[in-house]
Amino acid sequence: MARLPPETFRLPVERMREGYYTDQYFNLTRDLLELEGHRPRVLMQVFQKQEAILGGVDEAIAVLKQCAGRHVDGGWEEGWDELEVRALHEGDEVSPRETVMTIEGDYGLFAHLETVYLGCMARRTLVMRNVKAVVDAAHGKPILFFPARHDHWLVQTGDGWAAHVAGAIGVSTDAQASWWGGRGVGTVPHALIAAFGGDTVAAARLFADRYHDETNITVLVDFENDSVRTALEVADALGEHLWGVRLDTSEQLVDVALQDEPDPAGNRGVTPLLTRRVRDALDAAGHERVRIVVSGGFDHEKIARFEAEGAPVDAYGVGSSLLRGQNDFTADVVRVDGRPLAKAGRQENPNPRLEHVD
Repeated sequence: MARLPPETFRLPVERMREGYYTDQYFNLTRDLLELEGHRPRVLMQVFQKQEAILGGVDEAIAVLKQCAGRHVDGGWEEGWDELEVRALHEGDEVSPRETVMTIEGDYGLFAHLETVYLGCMARRTLVMRNVKAVVDAAHGKPILFFPARHDHWLVQTGDGWAAHVAGAIGVSTDAQASWWGGRGVGTVPHALIAAFGGDTVAAARLFADRYHDETNITVLVDFENDSVRTALEVADALGEHLWGVRLDTSEQLVDVALQDEPDPAGNRGVTPLLTRRVRDALDAAGHERVRIVVSGGFDHEKIARFEAEGAPVDAYGVGSSLLRGQNDFTADVVRVDGRPLAKAGRQENPNPRLEHVD
């Protein structure tokens, strides 16, 4: 897989060179080495501690390419050409404590970047690992990456790329799709339905008339908590312009179609039974081609349950669960000036899978 070029990431290069985003002790270390004229040649080794899908490595390399260097006579001397970097690729499966990247060279050239390149890999690997889990649980059915509203807008671009590499079929914002030149996708939202007086059909018809040539028209059908009726009304109104309906019933509500069931509490939100009721109704009305998308509190465990029960779902929209957890990375100096030297409990761990980075 070709690496993303550094310009993809639009890094704030000057601020990174100055250490603006760096833990202060690394900046002080870099400054002290420069003041003392001390230039130890080190081998830095980067790893993490879980079964994971590696993300953020191209971004980390871009940080090193554009921001490694030293202050010289009031200016900046670039340092990338003095470093030897070896790394795995975006999307590589990695095991606990496997070395994913090494940096060899004058430590003063990149001491101020450790916080930044580790953070890149920690965030993107977390997203990749979570997305891969739901992709696997869905057995090939499309995963729509919908967590943009659950985190700060600045993380969207890299998170979207991580989700794309890990197998998500769609993202919801243009920013999330920007690194591969895609576009965000979405459905007729509740807010538009509300803007048309709560009339899902009216909102969907106008939306489809305007956008059916640009996107697959998918309509939320839970506004009135009557998904079967609303799905049928939308399918009848939109005809061939309708790609799918999306079930997003609140986990505090029982859809009208399930309110006669003996276990109301067990039928709150979007359930396999609700998807079957909607599917049966659509098929009986001649709308077999209309897909069913589900969303609302889905994670890999909930998707696995739907799949195990044979729920007639065509795609899953997944949100905040894809941002949960952690996937920390660690960097250790394991060799100094050609001799092994690492803190107690750590040692050099060569990895033949690493590739030289030009």
